[in-house]
Amino acid sequence: MEVAEVLPDFADAFAFEEFNRMQREALPALLESTENVVASAPTASGKTALAELAICKALADGGTALFIAPLRALTNEKEDDWDRFEELEYSVYVVTGERELNPRRARRADILVMTPEKLDSATRKHDSRRYDFVTNVDVCVIDEVHLLDADKRGSVLEVAISRLRRLCGPRIVALSATMPNVDDVAAWLDAPAETTFEFGDEYRPVDLTAGVKTYTHGENSFADKYRRLYRALDLAEPHLREDGQALVFVSSRQDTVRAAQKARDELTERDVPMAVVRGEFHDVDFHSEKDDLENDTLRKSVTDGVAFHHAGLSKTDRDFVEKWFKAGAIELLFSTSTLAWGVNLPARCVVIRDTKYHDPLEGDVDMSPLDVLQMLGRAGRPGYDDVGYGWVVCDGADAEKYRRLLAEGKEIESRLAESLEIHLNAEIAMGTITQLDDVMEWLETTFYYVRGQTKPEAYGFGDLRERVRNCLEELVDRGFVETDETLAIEATPRGVLASKYYLDLETAATFADLADRVSNGAVLETEDILEAVAGAAEFESVSARQDERDAINAVLVGQETPELAAGQRKVLAILCSTAASGQPPADLRSDAWVIKRNATRLLSALGAFLDRLASPHAANLARRVEARVENGVSADAVGLTAIDGVGAGRASKLSKEGLSTPADIVDAGVPGLVDAGLAAGVADRVYEGAQSLPAVEIEWGTFPETIVAGENDVREVTIRNVGEPARVGICVTVNGVEMTATSSYLRETETVPVAVFGADADTLEFAISVAFPEEPLEPTVEYRRVDVLE
Repeated sequence: MEVAEVLPDFADAFAFEEFNRMQREALPALLESTENVVASAPTASGKTALAELAICKALADGGTALFIAPLRALTNEKEDDWDRFEELEYSVYVVTGERELNPRRARRADILVMTPEKLDSATRKHDSRRYDFVTNVDVCVIDEVHLLDADKRGSVLEVAISRLRRLCGPRIVALSATMPNVDDVAAWLDAPAETTFEFGDEYRPVDLTAGVKTYTHGENSFADKYRRLYRALDLAEPHLREDGQALVFVSSRQDTVRAAQKARDELTERDVPMAVVRGEFHDVDFHSEKDDLENDTLRKSVTDGVAFHHAGLSKTDRDFVEKWFKAGAIELLFSTSTLAWGVNLPARCVVIRDTKYHDPLEGDVDMSPLDVLQMLGRAGRPGYDDVGYGWVVCDGADAEKYRRLLAEGKEIESRLAESLEIHLNAEIAMGTITQLDDVMEWLETTFYYVRGQTKPEAYGFGDLRERVRNCLEELVDRGFVETDETLAIEATPRGVLASKYYLDLETAATFADLADRVSNGAVLETEDILEAVAGAAEFESVSARQDERDAINAVLVGQETPELAAGQRKVLAILCSTAASGQPPADLRSDAWVIKRNATRLLSALGAFLDRLASPHAANLARRVEARVENGVSADAVGLTAIDGVGAGRASKLSKEGLSTPADIVDAGVPGLVDAGLAAGVADRVYEGAQSLPAVEIEWGTFPETIVAGENDVREVTIRNVGEPARVGICVTVNGVEMTATSSYLRETETVPVAVFGADADTLEFAISVAFPEEPLEPTVEYRRVDVLE
């Protein structure tokens, strides 16, 4: 059955001309029905085409399609792959946390591509103008729906899909690798039997032989990697000698490079004949294009028929590697698990060298069973191999676990119970749940509820209502939710903020407690902010390796942090050094990027807590600390980062020229910026950016210089905004004691009454401070001295 025959208007959107057997059987359900569809099929059997069929039907009907990709890296790949839709004049728009959202483009998109986390965040804010596009979805395609069983991420996918269905009722098309309980997923999504498919191994394009191989575990984890590598090469070598190809999965990007380098030497030592080395690969493009690789190590490696692939490579280099592996120039490829979820790049032999990986936020964790099965599913190259071979290399203690996984597969379970409080709080904050009965109605929309009906004892469903009541009481006791005499349920400000900023509830409680202390008069310092973030529950599993301890102690010398665990001290050291000098010490850089990215989100959330529960001045300090960590700039130059187009490098350059604030930029003008080393065009943009920021002048008027003891006088001070309108906090103190504090949206002027009174003191020092809670600008502070006369 040819694509052009079935979908003449969309034939160019597909990368092939004919549908395979599996696709033909699912085609009527996708194109001739409007029912929800659930399809489980072996890896590499052509599931992507099912997604594209569902998308084509939605587009043909004038609707909008949403594609949920399991990994952020895969959203970028889909954007590239679906240029085919762009050529048919259908727009594709990717929405992830790493990209600046353009709501207008999102509303106009024909195909949206998101991760589960971004969908969860967007649906929580669906009633805002920024995210209202998410309620205009006609079909939602869930790629790899077995992600439901993933630790932490699974519950996010589950609640986001349940919420999306409640918001706009889209058609759901859920695709998965082989899973034994596909009927449970179908029951959750209300997919009838006629549109539920369980394609077995007979639909695999190549038969699979899979097994487990053990290695002798030593005391040194670094040496163990090489023991596993040699075991992997033992398994791959017979296939390489027969002109087959091998794909070896390792735990990290760095390991792909190291393993490829060591494998090149080992293959030479073993005298394994590689086609490129033997001169038997005569593709002219390969020999000319290999010099175009951007990665020097990769360029050297491919000349030996060995390569590595990970998301940190440039797209150009990844494309070359994929192209050459498919062509046979590369016969041994080392990769991270991302490749298993994305590009269809099968090999005769697949070896999983590492079953554990280091997560900067979680420490050393086991690879999920879903990842293992997904990777092994890449074994066997259609049209070239009759059989694919897949091997798991592991310690003897884990061997039986993996043998059982390969023999029995893995039923998909719900992970919602593990984070029920967080998601329940989010639904209350959104107003979905206003009473106890609403909680039960919400739960009935989840996979958790369906799975609990199948396995009531395992899920503890005998006392479900009591468990829900206890969960609600816990939220009330911790200040996230409040109830009244009618048992109505409503989120408190801390509950709303916890949901809005996607926080662990322990972290939200810590932030709220800090805000309460500040509100009650505690002085907030930069160190308090950094320690609150470093101590967040999101970082509680971070580990500090022995070789990192000296670097941590050197950064935090003299800083007592008894409440922080070793891993959280590592987080604090990374944040302090980044804010002070732009980057952490070399020994702390391996995990720094992930930690910094999460910390900036938490700093933004802490700023919101301080703004809502403490004061605009406290929020402004948090905003400045956030900008310092994000941009790696000093405290005196952080205000420059408020200017569009000024990042770490440019802020540092301007600061060295004596231009440390936006006001300095305005005073210098374009000529002064050019003198400071900026190109004329850049100077124009920076100057305009500085002028677009808020800026205040404090006009004291006829403020007295003296007052007689016992007398009182009230004067008015004018706060004038000579820049763009913005929210401000205005604080008046006398001799360091706060007299008044107000918050307003300052367009032009604000008048502040200041009481001058003859007190016991000989001198009164009045200070007026104006802070911008949403901008990393230093507060404007001015002083006036009043002498008290007898």
